[in-house]
Amino acid sequence: MARKVIIDCDPGIDDAIVLCMALFDPRLEIVAVTAAEGNVSAHQASRNVQTIIEQLDPPRLPRVGVAGEIEDAPATDSSSLHGEDGLGNAGFRTSELHHQHPSDKIICDEVRAAEDEVTILCLGPLTNVARALKRDPELCTMISQVVIAGGSIGVGGNVTPAAEFNMYFDPVSARTVFRSAMTKTLVPLDVAREVALTFDVMEELPAEATRVGSFLRKLMPFAFRAHHQVLGQEGFRLPAVVALLSIVQPELFHTEEMAGDVETRGILTKGATVFDRRIKTLWRPNMEVVTELDAVAATDCVVRGLSTAGTKA
Repeated sequence: MARKVIIDCDPGIDDAIVLCMALFDPRLEIVAVTAAEGNVSAHQASRNVQTIIEQLDPPRLPRVGVAGEIEDAPATDSSSLHGEDGLGNAGFRTSELHHQHPSDKIICDEVRAAEDEVTILCLGPLTNVARALKRDPELCTMISQVVIAGGSIGVGGNVTPAAEFNMYFDPVSARTVFRSAMTKTLVPLDVAREVALTFDVMEELPAEATRVGSFLRKLMPFAFRAHHQVLGQEGFRLPAVVALLSIVQPELFHTEEMAGDVETRGILTKGATVFDRRIKTLWRPNMEVVTELDAVAATDCVVRGLSTAGTKA
């Protein structure tokens, strides 16, 4: 039986790759894709979700949730890595949805429709999940699992020296989710950055004649150039994809139960994830945290997942 999943994302090239894999994976039933402000504005994130689904045309169309703006969102700019439109400036055209529903409402609807069956894969800031909990406080006992791409244990941040982007962008919502009673798994930067694609993977992508192959070839060259020019990397890392793999290939991962929280203030520490790792811990463990993965096998799973998507698209 396919696992019901809501993908909550702020696309982003890496999130687009996740959708390429997940929407054609027979192990998953993607019941909804909900947009969040983060890598791009709320409006652009909503537009990107719709664009990706239209370009890929999966066999089962998920519901789409539109993003709401975040009050006091930090002034961050991800355009150098993702393009002005978040999708590598590929120039996709799409029409606006006539009937739009907020992402948090879609989450509430789908979880209540399949109580204890839905996994939420969070690839961006945790705004929508926090808002869903506020809209429907009983929701935390109805969600099967929340898998979160973000935070770090010991490697610092990627947007500030202390904070990972998703946590930094909306730390108040992140703290709400961390402190909730939901079953949570965190996939932090420490392990997520171990999986990267290099340019030679272009030869292994689905054929350009397929929807997935054509779509990826419009995004990935931009990503390779940007990561080389901006970060000095010869490939680009895929934290969002690693989070997806933790759901479909759990045997590749090792987790530890930890007690974690998010700093919501501080000139230097806003958005930092903090874990009680004292010899005698005083905080109560509240999540599973991925501490190890088989990076070689995970990278191979990404290539095979994209190839499979190409054959099914």
